[in-house]
Amino acid sequence: MSEELPAGAAQETKASKEAKETRTAREAAGPLHAEEAEEAGAAGAATASGSPKAPRSAKKTGTARAAKGAKGRGAAAKAVEPVAPLDWSNPLRDPRDRRLPRIAGPSGLVIFGVTGDLSRRKLMPAVYDLANRGLLPPGFSLVGFARRDWEDQDFAQVVHDAVKEYARTPFREEVWQQLSEGMRFVPGDFDDDQAFEQLHDAVEELDASRGTSGNYAFYLSVPPKFFPKVVQQLKKHGLTDAPDGSWRRAVIEKPFGHDLDSARDLNALVHEVFDPEQVFRIDHYLGKETVQNILALRFANTMYEPIWNRSYVDHVQITMAEDIGIGGRAGYYDGIGAARDVIQNHLLQLMALTAMEEPAAFDARSLLTEKLKVLRAVRLPDDLGEHTVRGQYAGGWQGGAQVPGYLEEEGIDPASTTDTYAAIKLGIDNRRWAGVPFYLRTGKRLGRRVTEIAVVFQRAPHSPFDSTATEELGENAIVIRVQPDEGMTVRFGSKVPGTSMEIRDVSMDFAYGESFTESSPEAYERLILDVLLGDANLFPRHQEVEESWRILDPIEEYWASHDKPAQYASGGWGPREADEMLARDGRSWRRP
Repeated sequence: MSEELPAGAAQETKASKEAKETRTAREAAGPLHAEEAEEAGAAGAATASGSPKAPRSAKKTGTARAAKGAKGRGAAAKAVEPVAPLDWSNPLRDPRDRRLPRIAGPSGLVIFGVTGDLSRRKLMPAVYDLANRGLLPPGFSLVGFARRDWEDQDFAQVVHDAVKEYARTPFREEVWQQLSEGMRFVPGDFDDDQAFEQLHDAVEELDASRGTSGNYAFYLSVPPKFFPKVVQQLKKHGLTDAPDGSWRRAVIEKPFGHDLDSARDLNALVHEVFDPEQVFRIDHYLGKETVQNILALRFANTMYEPIWNRSYVDHVQITMAEDIGIGGRAGYYDGIGAARDVIQNHLLQLMALTAMEEPAAFDARSLLTEKLKVLRAVRLPDDLGEHTVRGQYAGGWQGGAQVPGYLEEEGIDPASTTDTYAAIKLGIDNRRWAGVPFYLRTGKRLGRRVTEIAVVFQRAPHSPFDSTATEELGENAIVIRVQPDEGMTVRFGSKVPGTSMEIRDVSMDFAYGESFTESSPEAYERLILDVLLGDANLFPRHQEVEESWRILDPIEEYWASHDKPAQYASGGWGPREADEMLARDGRSWRRP
């Protein structure tokens, strides 16, 4: 039978027990909450010694809490020994956990030409979608610069309307309110020094009010002819001078020059203001999930790479087709054309990713090294007249409506020779691809909107089946669908059910929308986030831009000195000359 403890001993045991619990609580709370845990411990000790009132420190001022804490610590000094604060880290945040997204640090984005169609349809909705997904910092700031007499609230309303109409993610009022607090607008022309001084003041004010830490990206959503003036004004007014530990970056939309010489001049001018690593040239195709999946398909699997070469591949077709005309872009498009607008950047980049060797790592420098090897190995055909084609769409019926031809579009010179369709044949002089032709084509007013890369394989060297069994059998192919239905198709031959041996093409499909629960982000979401993070993996560097112009310039020069573009019917798949170009090689275009 246990003896009953004296009252004093029982009280001391109770106090010691509560002191131990206090130490445990302090260790779990970490250094940020050590003082609060001490206050709780002091209150507990006071209660154990017979204090008649419970603590109400939560309702007192900071001074009162400090005084009470000091008093409590003095009262409990004999019962509780001080414990040094422990370094605390969240054990649940493991850097290997891929569920943790890449979140931009303190930063802001300045958009020049913010009233343009690109900004309204793509850039501003992409910024909101990033904020809605929790990938932007709480103090993120958005500054617009344009020739409009707007106040900050007018700009915020324009962004609000664009987000409501074009954002990919649902509209949430709390996200919008936090984002809109960091919006500013600066009216002015690119020659207006006062406007750039106002921009400088806006950046300084946002640094103080929103905590952007001096980190800003300047997005030049303006015609290429204004690039030099904008970057010079940024330098003149000190906007390119980042505080210590901060960064400034420039984002430049295509086209980057109109030929090799202009691209070199523009690169030299931009690099006088920004270092090459600070310049991000946007090619929105590289932000698409399916384009990035080319690398995953090739280098994360073993079944494709062994046959991804001249021993098995017959040819490669890369197609970007649009089912619309030039719309209201006559001033931009006329004089540039399909080849400069699409082949020089989009299609040559897709070709480089398709043909490149495995990089040493998935970083900007390694990817640049391998893509440059491909572009520098490109060989033009000897006869450009036989192996290149340009065309213009003629009037006709498309999508149930009668549409005008290119020369009938508003703002187009009836004598214009600008191409709305271009197809070229290229070779790559290296061990992997020697003898394998790459056919690139793009056009407006074609059968439907589609972008795809088709790797077409050689036929079997010997077939034991008679010709009637395989008359409907084509060539095996791997087709990477970039847009609109992102995914991949593998085409191969299979026996038709029945009593006879009949072999026909069948397709095995992979679609992003069916295989993953998370929808693919818009390309501009990924690219804007990468700019804020300083990740240049998906951005062409100036060397790639110059090599692309080196490839295209001889073709453009040949076209300029020869006949007018061939005509093709709207809603079809290009001029007859393009079909003849492949027929000479014993091949035909795929029908997407």
